[in-house]
Amino acid sequence: MHTLVLTKGVPDFREGQVSFDEDGHLERGKTPTVMNPNDKHALEAALQTKVRHGGTVSLMSMGPPGYKEVLQEGMADVYADDLYLLSDREMGAADTWATSITLSTGIDHLDEEPDIVFAGFKTADGETGHTGPQTCWCQDWPIVTHVVALDIDEEERTLRAKRLVEGDVEEIETVEAPLPCFVVADPEFEPTYRKAEHRLRHKDLRAETQERAENFEDHLDVYDQAELNLDPDFIGLDGSPTIVAGVDPIPKAPSEREATMVDPGDEGAMATVFEELEPYAEAD
Repeated sequence: MHTLVLTKGVPDFREGQVSFDEDGHLERGKTPTVMNPNDKHALEAALQTKVRHGGTVSLMSMGPPGYKEVLQEGMADVYADDLYLLSDREMGAADTWATSITLSTGIDHLDEEPDIVFAGFKTADGETGHTGPQTCWCQDWPIVTHVVALDIDEEERTLRAKRLVEGDVEEIETVEAPLPCFVVADPEFEPTYRKAEHRLRHKDLRAETQERAENFEDHLDVYDQAELNLDPDFIGLDGSPTIVAGVDPIPKAPSEREATMVDPGDEGAMATVFEELEPYAEAD
């Protein structure tokens, strides 16, 4: 089984305010970036597929050269056999549609067509959830969303998945789709390894990928606009129909805060602290 996971770098909101240009576009080169948290659920689903069925797990992203570290994070924290970065200035400032066209072209340039492409539920910055389904539309494959559990019948070339029913997280339906297909993993997805052999295999693969991530560039392919033969009119800012009407930046925490130092041995001072905190304490 060859599975491919799509990922994106998102601002590290722990670092405070992110940087935008005058047109409202995120300046990714000036903003600390981490792997989108929801994409790790998709990567866990791909790892589960490899543990149960063997094969290869690839990880792909579109973004600036700094996204190499995002791919390394995914390889080290979860799993990946190889990495692909689609990176070129012509791809910059793309909306989800232009991004999907680029990613779909990247999929077409792989040496081996994936059996399953996994995508995260949504990103922590845009939160549209468009890129996975739009990339699937470009490929004209079936898609299963909100997946919380899955298995594959290799002989029948079908995927059987449990997914959350829209609007009711308590209701789950089971669906089937032919391969190749797209899967959008829900944040509720939990990988399962019931067999001892699977748990041992999972442990070995995790050790292997952490070692591999130390020299991740040996397993990384970078494609630019020319190599992908992408029309500049359909990628990047020129290929993005979305217009950013406005941006509300995340406020940065004050650099200085008033603080009162209290000596734990000072009973009077500690009594004052407990008195101030008492209204916030939960009643027994």
